[in-house]
Amino acid sequence: MKISETKLAGVKLIEPDIFGDERGFFLEIWNKKRYESLGIQEQFVQDNLSLSRQGVLRGLHFQYPCGQGKLVTVLWGEVFDVAVDIRVGSPSFCQWVGVKLSAKNKAQLFIPEGFAHGFCVLSEYALFAYKCSEFYNPTTEGGICWNDPQIAIAWPIKEPLLSEKDKKYPKLSQIPLQDLPFFEDVKVTR
Repeated sequence: MKISETKLAGVKLIEPDIFGDERGFFLEIWNKKRYESLGIQEQFVQDNLSLSRQGVLRGLHFQYPCGQGKLVTVLWGEVFDVAVDIRVGSPSFCQWVGVKLSAKNKAQLFIPEGFAHGFCVLSEYALFAYKCSEFYNPTTEGGICWNDPQIAIAWPIKEPLLSEKDKKYPKLSQIPLQDLPFFEDVKVTR
């Protein structure tokens, strides 16, 4: 297994070992001991699966104060997956990283708490799976508009298909700081 740090500290690209032959392939998509040895300490409590068609963009989503670490992968198709650092006081605040995840490359992206997450579908359909370190809580759910110019994500699609909820999300600058996670090294009195 190969694990690479991205330009955002804590966000990791994982390329699992794949064992294949003429019958197909086998790979581990989660092994608590192995992932812990690579620095992923999350205790995952929920698995999610979504099916989306080409051009769908989901995000940018986050939960606060009940943040979710996520381990994401694509089981079928291809997506452009994005993590945005929204931790107030972080040296990489407002920066993003994007990677292509696909059934072909079998890569995973680990996104720790404190990051917004989104993806857009590049293939005809995509089956997207992710593990979460916290249960979904609609009362702590938040979002940022997908095309916030302050973040300036270079999405590979121009006119995405969005949910009604995703269409209404504000820009990052419009979200009160107390509604965003704080970088762990910043001492803040709330």
